[in-house]
Parts: sequence; C-alpha cells; structure tokens
Amino acid sequence: MTAAPPRILTTTVGSYPVPDWLIQAPSEQALLDATRVVLATQEEAGLDLVCDGELYRFDLDHPETNGMIEYFTTPMSGIRRDATFQELLAYRGEAGMSFRTRPPGVIDGPIGSGTLDLPDACTRARRLTDKPFKFTVTGPHMLSKTLLDRHYGNDRAAIAMAIADVLAEQVQHIDADVVQLDEANLPGHPEEWEWAAAAANRVLDCIKGKAAVHLCFGNYGGQSIQRGGWDRLLNYLNSLHVDHIVMENAHRPVEELAAFKELRSDIGMGLGVVDIKRTEIESAETIARSLERAAALLGPGRVRYIHPDCGFWMLKRNMADGKMRALVRGRDLFEGRC
Repeated sequence: MTAAPPRILTTTVGSYPVPDWLIQAPSEQALLDATRVVLATQEEAGLDLVCDGELYRFDLDHPETNGMIEYFTTPMSGIRRDATFQELLAYRGEAGMSFRTRPPGVIDGPIGSGTLDLPDACTRARRLTDKPFKFTVTGPHMLSKTLLDRHYGNDRAAIAMAIADVLAEQVQHIDADVVQLDEANLPGHPEEWEWAAAAANRVLDCIKGKAAVHLCFGNYGGQSIQRGGWDRLLNYLNSLHVDHIVMENAHRPVEELAAFKELRSDIGMGLGVVDIKRTEIESAETIARSLERAAALLGPGRVRYIHPDCGFWMLKRNMADGKMRALVRGRDLFEGRC
C-alpha cells in the first residue's frame, strides 16, 4: 500500500553553502559536480522540491550578497559595472545601502537583457535531478534599489519596470516546476509596495510553472538588515499573481504570524520554520510545534510549504544539511507519517 503524499511540502529558499573545494579550484566541471552534490543532499534529506543551491552565482568579490545582485545586473545592457570616485561617493550617500561600499552597477542607458541567460543556468541544474525543481530569481524591486542611476532620473519604479521586462523575457524560457522571485529589500520599505507589486507581477505573469515570491528581512553575517513587520505588507502580498509565498517566520515574533490570517485564501502559505541566523539545528519536535501553532491560528490546510527563513549560504554545510533533515522529520511528525 502506497503512503498518501504529504499535505505540506518541504523545500529550501534557494542557496546552499559553497563547497570549499569549489572555491579553491573553480571550473565548469567542478560547478556541475558541486551542483550534483547539492541536489543529491536535498534528495537524501527527503525534500519534496529541490533547488540548485545558486552556486553558479557566487562572487568572491561580493560575498555579502552571494552574487544575488551582480549575477543579474552585470550582463544587462545599459548598466556599467565600473563606477567613478564621484559616483562611489554619491552611492555611499544613498539610504539603504550601508552594507555595501560600491554599487553593483551604474545605469547609464536603457536597461536590456544584454548577455543575461537564466534559462541556461536553469537547464544545467534541471537535468541533474528527477525531483520537482525550483529556480530562483532576484526580484526587480531588490535589483532596482541597489543600482546607482544616471539614466531614469532616479525613478526607482521606472527602473524596476525596466528590469521586470528583462526578467519577464527570461522566465518565459525557464523550465522549472516553480520559479521564485526573491525580494529582500521591500520588507524594510513597505511604502513602496504598489510599484514593487506591479513590477513583480510583470515577471510572475510570464512564468510557465508555479510562481512564488520570497520575502525576508535580510541576512548579512547572521543579522537582519531590514526592520518592520509583515502586517505592513499584506496589501503587497494579496496583490501578487502567485501560487504561494515563501516567508521568514522562524526568526520573527510568534505573534506576528496572525497577520497572515488576512492573506488571500488562494495564495499558499510558505512557512519559515528553520532559523538560518542560528547555528543550532532544530529538532523535529520544534518544527512540528511551529506547524501546530500555524494550523491553530491560520486554520488546517493553510500552510502548503515549510522551509528555512532564507538561504543557507552563510552556514556550514553540516548545519544546512541537518536543518534540511529536520524539515522533513518535523513535517512527518506533524502529519503522523512517522
């Protein structure tokens, strides 16, 4: 007799710790081998929806954002990577980018795709697993906020829309079961939700598989870099054209979960139950209790995914691996599968 499939699916947010040997001797073959390791590790842990670990994006020159910015912006046309001294001073004077001393790029013309090729990155990883596969893309709001502008009159909404057009063209050719947009800046700037949602939806509407959006309050050296609360982003969340959302909850106040009672009923709740800012590996019982609290507050069947709060890339591999195994064990304990 075959066991019924789980009601709640387990996944990660995207990134995985870059293996030391890949950093020491990078090559195309080493990258493929490392991606195989990441996918196999998730499969062995029992995750239902696997990710490639985003290893191909890692940039030793910008470890603070794990390549989630430069990988996307550097190939785009209209964006110059080198900044003059005067531009550096201007960038350092802008609010919200204190965790960086240099911009990932300077916009000096209309933004276009340039040589960006996300479908190729997806295809390389997709062929390495038979499991349902998720591909992650940094969202247009996040990308627009990090660039120094010399073309759009510092109109961040216009920049986001231009970037959204580029990403929309790319995701039309991505073969993944889930494509997830990552927005790590918006939680600290909820007043920008309307144009952020419009830009996100322009991309989400072009996704062939299930569309998801991940939001968190940042993770810089184990620290949050955005302040605020989820209650201020419900209008944004409810306006998204998504199958599900992927939220930071484990590192947040327990009472904050009540805000999601106002989430549109057709949007699946992705509940963060693993705190990536802590090195301690959660027990199955801890994760099961988190699910029990969510079910009691939001209603049975409301949570459709559980996952870490954010990417694993700042942790040691043994910690990330242990937390993934705990995800599955906690879900199974909650559902009475063990």
